[in-house]
This record gives sequence, C-alpha cells and structure tokens, in this order.
Amino acid sequence: MERTVRTEHERVPLRTWRDRVRQVLAFEAGGLLLITPPFAWASGEPVLDSLGLLALLALIAALWNAGYNTMFDRLEARFLRRRADQRPPLWRLVQALGFEGGLLFLTLPVIVAWTDMGWLEALVADLGLALAYTVYAYVFNWCYDRIFPIAPDQERRCSAS
Repeated sequence: MERTVRTEHERVPLRTWRDRVRQVLAFEAGGLLLITPPFAWASGEPVLDSLGLLALLALIAALWNAGYNTMFDRLEARFLRRRADQRPPLWRLVQALGFEGGLLFLTLPVIVAWTDMGWLEALVADLGLALAYTVYAYVFNWCYDRIFPIAPDQERRCSAS
C-alpha cells in the first residue's frame, strides 16, 4: 500500500516499501561493484577482505539507507509538499551529504575493528568511502528517480498516514 504524508491542501505520495527495497538493494549492489576494487588498491587490504568489509558496511548502509531516505522523503513531503522524484539538485546534495555523514558515524568503528588501521587511518579511509559514495548516491538516486518515477496518479490511490 502506498504511504503518503498529508498536508493541509494536498497529499504527497511516497515510495512503497517494495520500491524502497528495490532501491536499497540496487544501490548497495552497485556500490560494492564500483567501490571495492579502488578501496582494496588504496587501503592495501586484500580484495576478498575488502569485499567482506565493504559487504558488512553495505549491510549497515542498507539499514541506514532505508530509514534515512524514508525519513528524508517524509519530511520533504510534509514541509515542502514535494515528491522525492521531484527533488531539485541542491536538495539531492543535502540528502546525499546527510546520508553519508550519518553513515560515517556508524561505520568508522567497524573499519577500525576489521582492519589493522588506527582511528586516524580508518577515518581517512572512511572519508574516502564517504566521498566516493556521496558522488555515487547523488548520481544513483537521480537515475533511480528517472527510471522509477512515482506515478502522479498514485495520489488518488494513496491512504493517509
């Protein structure tokens, strides 16, 4: 069932849970394929160790992604009366930076525990990952919204939240 945020004059449709799951899985799979090789090279960690670490980080990121993006979409719908697929470039940047900032806080201890890196070295590695994923998140979410737009006619079928 489609979820919406009601405003005084209009209802704004949000992505379904099925759509959100598809978005998260596609984002994380694409990220692993694109980011693992350069991370292994830059960190000096073996590729399989890097893949294991990044898979764990992807799991953490997937859970954060679902919660953060749902919250961001709901707040945007409530306060700006705008669907996620209508988000302008500046708000896409705000979304991506907020996502990566929160994720950095969640993943830094994992990188320290998994690798032989100290906190500062892990912070540099995590910041590199955050920068790479921020660019990736911006491009991925823009493409996803173009490929899988929220149909305007969903507004008539939406239930109130």
